[in-house]
Amino acid sequence: MREFYLKTIQYISFFLRRERTGVRVENLLSPSPSSPPTRGGGSFAWFKAILNSKGLSVLFLVIAMMLMVTIGYVFSYLIPTKQKSVSLTVSSNQAFFLAQSGVEFAVRYATDYGLSSLSSPITKSLGRGSFTITYEPTPVDRLTSDGVVPNASQRKIVVSSFSSFVQKKLVLVPGSPCWVISNQRVRFDIRNDGTSDITISSFQATWTHIGVQTTNLREIYRGTSPPLTTIFSGNYSSGEAPINLGSSQTIAPSQVIRIEARWQQARVSGNIIFTFYTGINGTGESYTINVGTPLSICP
Repeated sequence: MREFYLKTIQYISFFLRRERTGVRVENLLSPSPSSPPTRGGGSFAWFKAILNSKGLSVLFLVIAMMLMVTIGYVFSYLIPTKQKSVSLTVSSNQAFFLAQSGVEFAVRYATDYGLSSLSSPITKSLGRGSFTITYEPTPVDRLTSDGVVPNASQRKIVVSSFSSFVQKKLVLVPGSPCWVISNQRVRFDIRNDGTSDITISSFQATWTHIGVQTTNLREIYRGTSPPLTTIFSGNYSSGEAPINLGSSQTIAPSQVIRIEARWQQARVSGNIIFTFYTGINGTGESYTINVGTPLSICP
């Protein structure tokens, strides 16, 4: 493109020199007898040449060529800029999709192995780039996924309340909570919706009381018919630190187990929440079972 501009300018310069030279020679050697003498002699011969039809066409040619050169220069400047802009857009989209892939990977990974498996950042290569996922546990409960296309672009996706997007493998069976003894002994069923065994070793619980007087949780049982198996016996108050079960309980995939909890006095109004942990003293993976407030007496 630059060579084209240079050749165009050279051609115009050469053409003008030739025209001007020709006009001077013609005027000096063959002056028109009818033309009155002009002041300054032949120094204005080139101007007279421009005024005739031949010179006017040259003027228009020069203007047209200059316009073409200007337009060509503008396009030569805009085309590389546009190409660079398109390249940046493509790289940015690729980085965004990499970050999105990281979020999907984190959801599946946490579902299969638990949120505790995201305790350290995980980086995976994918296509032209890679993604890195970082999880900040409760109370922040936030996942950050960074998608990176090397030497091109980087995009980030932040997911708040990430645990709500992870399939809980230990869930409450809907409609199962009921009172064995009103406001004192509750029954509910939990099911393992995962694909592997779940072993619970400790728990934490909260509930609300009737009036100002409190009551403590005394026993937790497992079983569907007497005699029930006691898995906890003690004196636990609402919101206390996690405490170990008397023995760990393993729940197979798709298995449903029945839990009964008994308080010392009939002063539990409801809002019962149990959190079971796979490790001792509240460590490991956690599963929250919101029993709520049972509305009926067990059959």
